[in-house]
Amino acid sequence: MPKHFFVLGLDSLRLSFLRCVPDAGDYRFHPLFALEEVVNPMTFDYDAMLDIARQKLEAFPEPIAGIIGHWDFPTSVLLAHLSEIFGLRSASLEAVLKCEHKYWSRLEQRKLMPEWTPDFCAVDPFAENPLTQLTIGFPLWIKPIKAHSSYLGFRIENEAQFADALKKIRAAVHSCGDPFNQALAHIPVPDEVEDVDGNWCIAEEILTGKQCGIEGSLLDGEYRVHGIIDTVKDSKNLSFTRYEYPSVWPRHAQEKICEAGERLLRHMGFDNSAFGIEFFWDKRHDSFKILEINTRISQSHCDQFIKVHGVSNHQVPIDLAFGRIPDLSHYRGDYRTAAKFMLRRYRDTVLERAPTPAQIECVERDFPDSKIVITAEEGRSLSEQSMPDSYSFEIANIWLGAQSQHQLLEQYHQLADALEFRFGDGGVPESFQFKCVRY
Repeated sequence: MPKHFFVLGLDSLRLSFLRCVPDAGDYRFHPLFALEEVVNPMTFDYDAMLDIARQKLEAFPEPIAGIIGHWDFPTSVLLAHLSEIFGLRSASLEAVLKCEHKYWSRLEQRKLMPEWTPDFCAVDPFAENPLTQLTIGFPLWIKPIKAHSSYLGFRIENEAQFADALKKIRAAVHSCGDPFNQALAHIPVPDEVEDVDGNWCIAEEILTGKQCGIEGSLLDGEYRVHGIIDTVKDSKNLSFTRYEYPSVWPRHAQEKICEAGERLLRHMGFDNSAFGIEFFWDKRHDSFKILEINTRISQSHCDQFIKVHGVSNHQVPIDLAFGRIPDLSHYRGDYRTAAKFMLRRYRDTVLERAPTPAQIECVERDFPDSKIVITAEEGRSLSEQSMPDSYSFEIANIWLGAQSQHQLLEQYHQLADALEFRFGDGGVPESFQFKCVRY
């Protein structure tokens, strides 16, 4: 008898990842909301989405094994909320919101691991004089209490840049902040957090060094890390350029962040769910900082796990749903390393022509097991595209596997060069000549 899972924001690409799990034929994956409803919606009503999802699940005639999510808010919070309502295994709604509320999370991190926590302070962008709320000096990062993919996040060097960033934040922060406040209304919030709602910001010290993330799970208190993924930014340390797996960090650094992740999640009361935690490591001082806690697997890492392990990281929430401790080390893929690359432009212009499906298919044949997804739309300026980060415009996602990091990066540049884009300013996508990294 098939086991039924509902997947928040399911599309054909992510369905292909889900089918790369053992015994996939025994499972039925049902979409819960269209992709555009849970990924970068311009605005939405959290409580209305919760009601729609509840009604759909209540009307389903068969037992539901679990709910799977691999996107940020609202997916991550709806996953916990709906699981609580239907008695499915998941982290509690309170634990998830505690992790995802950037200010609340930082307060808890500082209580437990002050040396791992960046200096920070809360900023009300609508205050009469927000500058007086800063307790840290320039340069700094400022970002909303709830956002993702660097949206409305700015590096600030001086007061003029601070004022300009807040002007942009005030114009757009409610799109995610208001529904996040609706979610917060479902749990008790401590007094020290209550006034700092989803439409506030957090200012933080600039983190230096290399960025890396762990993906893992807890099941009834048993903690496991299933993979360590390097998050690589551009030469200016502003925009993401690739997620590379497995990490090339040295063993002692990997062990440190795995141990820190366990301490942190236990402190948060987080259990019975998958997670991802991002860290920075400053090699010169051998010091570490927590960047953020994600309360889900990442869809950006699925193909890398498939290429290296032969199984998608979707196996983790499926195992958890059945009360099984996930262990991806049993699986073997065809490649020793893999990455998701984000092909970007750093100057606004109109995308006049993108590669056609036939051209993409031809390039994918030339690079076996590659996947190419164009993320920009023809005929529109890049600045009009949905939720760019604050410093660049994503043109395409490219997934590749290889037997070495050198081969991986070489193939990426060859593939990127083979894609035929045409822009209004005559420029080309900027793939950069990344160098191989070793520590």
